[in-house]
Amino acid sequence: MLDETARGVFTIAVTPFLPDGAIDWKSVDTMVDFYIAKGATGLTILGMMGEAGKLTAAESIAVVKRVIARSTVPVVVGVSAPGFAAMKTLSDASMDLGAAGVMVAPPGNLRSDAQIVAYYHNSAEALGAAPFVLQDFPLVTNVVIPVSVILKIAEDCPTCVMLKHEDWPGLEKISALRAASDAGARRISILCGNGGLYLLEEMLRGADGAMTGFAYPEMMAQVIAAYRSGDLDHARDIFDAYMPMVRYEAQPGLGLAIRKYTLAQRGVIAHDTVRKPGAALSTASKAEINALATRQETALSRLL
Repeated sequence: MLDETARGVFTIAVTPFLPDGAIDWKSVDTMVDFYIAKGATGLTILGMMGEAGKLTAAESIAVVKRVIARSTVPVVVGVSAPGFAAMKTLSDASMDLGAAGVMVAPPGNLRSDAQIVAYYHNSAEALGAAPFVLQDFPLVTNVVIPVSVILKIAEDCPTCVMLKHEDWPGLEKISALRAASDAGARRISILCGNGGLYLLEEMLRGADGAMTGFAYPEMMAQVIAAYRSGDLDHARDIFDAYMPMVRYEAQPGLGLAIRKYTLAQRGVIAHDTVRKPGAALSTASKAEINALATRQETALSRLL
């Protein structure tokens, strides 16, 4: 069961599709195996980059069942929904299937601190005993969650065990949360997103790891391992080698298409299909990705 001590790399999984938009179940299996082989200590499915909003309720549960059956690491399920009934239904089904916990993002209509706190009180009530991750991604949700609100939710809701930190810029938020826990506030796990764009700095500020879906998940595992061994220079060298690809994948609106194309090129999934509506890559974009991958491989050959 997910708890406040969670650390490492919880890779955000894509949802593989066939060219006709149907779920590619064979690629689900190869993807799970790949993520774990590349150092994932957990998986997070049905997140924003997992195209959860494009799946039917039945498809969502089927994906949860397939991934949990295949995985040898804890699985967190995104259960964000417009209403609490749908959230509870998917959460209950996921926990019954063996999920370690669930993840909840705030709806975009929340504006005040009181509204955010009340929403997560209600979420915790709906989820029951299921441990949950608070997803803080204001660039997408348009909901800004201050440090004081995160601390209040953690204090009031014992089943809130993790913050998925994706504020941008957000390094000072991590420092403030860790300073508060050092002063006696309840400490929850912090795993960071944004494609790993600030991973090393986030670790230095007190994060416990990464929860993101960069198409080279081994980068997160390698950087965190070097950081924990105390070899910051090596951690920086590894990060620098991957940085051009991290930067390219971070393009708003194209990130998922870039990630899926890269995973397909790596043989992880059979097709780079993004279920409609979704962006498609041009020939020029694919050529740029291929060039970056070649240079990245050359750089890494000197380090690893």
